[in-house]
Amino acid sequence: MGFVEELKWRGMIHDMTPGTEERFKEGPVTGYVGFDPTASSLQVGNLVAIMLLVHLQRTGNKPIALVGGATGMVGDPSGKSDERNLLTQDEVEFNVGAIKNQLEHFLDFSCKDNPAEIVNNYDWFKDFLFLDFLRDVGKHLTVNYMMAKDSVQNRLASGLSFTEFSYQLLQGYDYYHLNKSMNCEIQIGGADQWGNITAGTELVRRKTGNRVHALTCPLVTRSDGTKFGKSAAGERLWLDPARTSPYRFYQFWLNLSDEDAARFISVFTLLSKEEIESLKIEHAKAPHNRLLQKAIAEDVTVRVHSKNDYDSAVEASSILFGKGTGEQLARLSKSDFLDIFEGVERYTVPKTQIESGVDIVELLTGLTSVFSSKGEARRMISNGGVSVNKCKVESKSAVIDTSFLLNGNYILVQKGRKNYCILEVK
Repeated sequence: MGFVEELKWRGMIHDMTPGTEERFKEGPVTGYVGFDPTASSLQVGNLVAIMLLVHLQRTGNKPIALVGGATGMVGDPSGKSDERNLLTQDEVEFNVGAIKNQLEHFLDFSCKDNPAEIVNNYDWFKDFLFLDFLRDVGKHLTVNYMMAKDSVQNRLASGLSFTEFSYQLLQGYDYYHLNKSMNCEIQIGGADQWGNITAGTELVRRKTGNRVHALTCPLVTRSDGTKFGKSAAGERLWLDPARTSPYRFYQFWLNLSDEDAARFISVFTLLSKEEIESLKIEHAKAPHNRLLQKAIAEDVTVRVHSKNDYDSAVEASSILFGKGTGEQLARLSKSDFLDIFEGVERYTVPKTQIESGVDIVELLTGLTSVFSSKGEARRMISNGGVSVNKCKVESKSAVIDTSFLLNGNYILVQKGRKNYCILEVK
C-alpha cells in the first residue's frame, strides 16, 4: 500500500495539494516534518507528526525530521493566541539535542534504500545575513499573500509581532533549502500548518520553478472536544520518561473512552487494517475488557519507551487494582510507586520510631491516625482487612521495622479492598 493510501484508511489526511497522490505513484519521494524545539522533550501530541514520518518510511519513501534550531528561536504563531516567550540559543541547542535522541526511537537511520535523516535549520540560517534574506526570500512572497494565512488572521486582533509574522518566510526557506540540497518534494504536518507549508511550496515554485507538494493531517482532539495530549488533570504528557513516567504514559492510553480508542488506534499504532477491524469487532462484544485501549497502550508504550517499561506498567496497574503481590510492589521504581498511589492519604513517621520495630496497632493508631482507635485496628486485623505492602497482616501483635520500607522511604497500608494510605518514613 502506498503512502497516501495508507494515510487515507487511517483517517490521517486533512488536505493535500493537487498532484500529491499522483507523485507518490511515480516512485519514492523525499519528505519532511518540522519539530519546534520549545521544550527538551516532545509531547504526546507530537506523535501524530512522528507517525506521518514513520508511514512515509515504511511505504518506501525517505523521511527527514527537521528540528528547528533557528525557527525555534522565533516561535510559530500557528494555533497560538499569544506570542511565545523567546528562548536563548543555549536553551534551543539543548532542546534540539534532546529531541533528536527521541526521534531516533521511531525512524530507521541505517536503512539501505531510504534511511531517515535529521537536520537542524540553524545550520543554514546561522550565516544568513538579514539583507540577503530580504533580497533572496522576502521579495518572493507578497504581504497580501502572507496576510491571507489563517495563522496570521487569527492573531491580528490580539497583536502579531513582525518576528512571528516572518515565521512563514523562515519555514518556507527551509522547504526551498531541502528541495535544493536533498530533493525534498513534500512537506507534511498538522492541519494548523497548512498556511506555513503552502507558503513553502509557493516559495520553491517562485525561486526554482520546481513543483513540490504539501499534505496535512487532521488535528487530533478527544471526543468531548478537549485538546489531545493532556491527562484528565490537564497536565502535559511528555515522551521523556523523566517528565512523564512510562506508567502514567501507559495509563493515559488505557483510560481512553471507547469512542476515542476506536479513532486513535488507526492513528497512533502500526497495527494493520485487518488487525484493527478484528479488534473493533471483539471490543464491541465485550467493551468492559477494553481490548482497543489495551492494544493502543501496548503498541505505543513499547515504541515510545520499551517492552520492559510496558511490562512494568502492566504489573503496576495490577497492583493498583488489588491483584498484585508484595514481590511486584517491591520491584516498583520510586516514581512508579508514587504515580500509582498519587492522591492517597499520607502520614509521616520518624524513622527512629521503627528502627527497632513497632507494634502494628501502635503504628496505625499512635504514630499515625490510619485508624481512629486501637479497638478498630484490632478488629480490622482480626477480620483479615489490613495489609502492609500487599501482604495481609495475620496477627495483632505483628511488628513493623525498616525491613518493610519500599524504596527506602515508604510503607503501603491497605484497609479493605480499595482504601490505601502511604506511610512516609523519614
